Amino acid sequence: MQVLLPKGIDLNTYVGEQGTGPEQREFQAETRQLLDLMVHSIYSNKDSFLRELVSNASDALDKLRLEAYQDKDLEVDTSDLHIELDVDKGNRTLTIRDNGIGMTRDEVVELIGTLAKSGTAEVRRKLKEAKDAAASEELIGQFGIGFYSTFMVADKVTLTTRRAGQDQATRWESTGEGTYTIETLDDAPVGTSVTLHLKPADTDDHLHDYTSESKLRELVKHYSDFIAWPIRMDVEKTTPATEEGGEEQVTIETETLNSMKALWAKSKDEVTEDEYKEFYKHVAHAWDEPLEIIPMKAEGTFEYQALLFIPSHAPFDLFMRERQSGVHLYVKRVFIMDDCDQLMPEYLRFVKGVVDAQDLSLNVSREILQQDRQIRAIRRRLTKKVLSTIKDMKSTRPDDYRTFWTEFGTAMKEGLLADTDNQETLLSLSSFASTNSEDELTTLADYVSRMKDGQEQIYYATGESRQLVESSPHMEAFKAKGLEVLLLTDPVDEMWVGAVPEFDGKSFQSISKGEVDLDTEEDKKAAEEERTEKEKDFADLLTWMSEALQEQVKEVRLSSRLTTSASCLVGDTFSMSPALERMYRASGQPVPKTKRILELNPDHQLVSALRTAQVDRADDPRLAETAEILYDIALLAEGGQLEDPARFATLLGDRLAGTV
Repeated sequence: MQVLLPKGIDLNTYVGEQGTGPEQREFQAETRQLLDLMVHSIYSNKDSFLRELVSNASDALDKLRLEAYQDKDLEVDTSDLHIELDVDKGNRTLTIRDNGIGMTRDEVVELIGTLAKSGTAEVRRKLKEAKDAAASEELIGQFGIGFYSTFMVADKVTLTTRRAGQDQATRWESTGEGTYTIETLDDAPVGTSVTLHLKPADTDDHLHDYTSESKLRELVKHYSDFIAWPIRMDVEKTTPATEEGGEEQVTIETETLNSMKALWAKSKDEVTEDEYKEFYKHVAHAWDEPLEIIPMKAEGTFEYQALLFIPSHAPFDLFMRERQSGVHLYVKRVFIMDDCDQLMPEYLRFVKGVVDAQDLSLNVSREILQQDRQIRAIRRRLTKKVLSTIKDMKSTRPDDYRTFWTEFGTAMKEGLLADTDNQETLLSLSSFASTNSEDELTTLADYVSRMKDGQEQIYYATGESRQLVESSPHMEAFKAKGLEVLLLTDPVDEMWVGAVPEFDGKSFQSISKGEVDLDTEEDKKAAEEERTEKEKDFADLLTWMSEALQEQVKEVRLSSRLTTSASCLVGDTFSMSPALERMYRASGQPVPKTKRILELNPDHQLVSALRTAQVDRADDPRLAETAEILYDIALLAEGGQLEDPARFATLLGDRLAGTV
């Protein structure tokens, strides 16, 4: 049947406004693929679906209480905020219900009906590559899609929700097989209920009977005992007969299944390792185990309690702009916000946990936090505590430190630029690849301990990959002299090396900048004499090439860093590297192109032949083309991009077919 709509109104909007019945929609293609992967190949621990739903309900209650405090006109009852578990054994359903903030229709579509987060293709790829179910579970947590775990235990999921302050509610329903239905309701309580139509009972699988009171008690105690809101369930109570021949009395009572004790308010002796781990999974919406647990309590001028965690796996959005910070802010046990970026510096954004401040106002905003003296003091203390914890890990648990640095080292190095107060500590914590070992990373302290007599600088090279850096012509003299070079391949390395002056009295020196003097004191005199002689012999060539390539280079000179290659490009000591120039341009910042210095290897056959030809055939136009080839070769050798690849191919072909 064809439906004629008012002009300018699409079908989705019309159906939503009219509330005429369920509207069927398709999941996004990536969502369908993800659901298929999860339902058929992922979870080894089906029980974890309840933790996800209870955590979501807890978040909704936190947000309602905060919004009701901030908006006095919001008509909502916050006198008994709670979570309910409702079991219908006859129909095999389990409902998790809260009277929290609820969702609008648009929020349901965005958060439940589709995958609104970027990185979906990446999670599918990693899930397919995961070698076991445990590894897959960790990935689900990293990508924040735990809601979909419900389809491991349910044939159908029904969600009903009404946003506080809204008149209409929304019902969402799906079997997880490619489509979902959504409709607008006129009557539903504020909050959200998720009803799981459980899969048929498996007589051989008593461990997963989610209609069992004892099973639900066990799961709440194990996963959600610390939730700040009461988790309630109606349970049957049997009273023995009081008279001979009388009957037992069965009554229904509502029980609270969790203790509701804030773990961050307890001492470490009062909390088990498993309780900490489950709280981490709750607060971080994660599936991995925490690599480090950091409880803190401060008294005096600023009183606060904190419970922080260092994850064992980096979240998928660690380097995405739309990511959220990992620290929740409470004031006197009252939830304020779940991504308080003022509590932790940007480079420690992977840290998860809770900070409960005692002296802040409940009516606090992000703008106020930016200026608050207490928050700045708490941030400094939290930062120092996290860094000292990593330092202890590095010295006492090297395997865990290696895991940490593999996952978060790139983010940590951002602090070398941004956190000058802790720069020395960060340098001591950092590890880098170097020419000393193909497999093991090295600390700066270890590098300094291996420096040769008379060496005053820490040599480094930057590039897109280790292979590219190690094969660079700039490395040749350092390899010949047996000098260790740090191999820096993260984009942030291009930036921090220019901002950090030294480590342990040793300055950092790029092997592709400035002039390099690698000779020992005994060899310097002889090397200087030889260099002076060669500069006389090549003076005319250098002058001529500087003029011929004046549009491309600042200067042409002989090299002391080349042993086998014909040429290389180097920058001035304090010039910006080409990679850094590209990074700035990619971010939209205009950067003038920097001319660099072309260095020639006087012992290379091509350079010697060009010198001879320039003397004998000074007017030959092919000589300028050969000079251009030398420049292009140097640019390619460092991983640069040619401005005119076709011209280079033509020139090189002509030279190979003839002579210099």
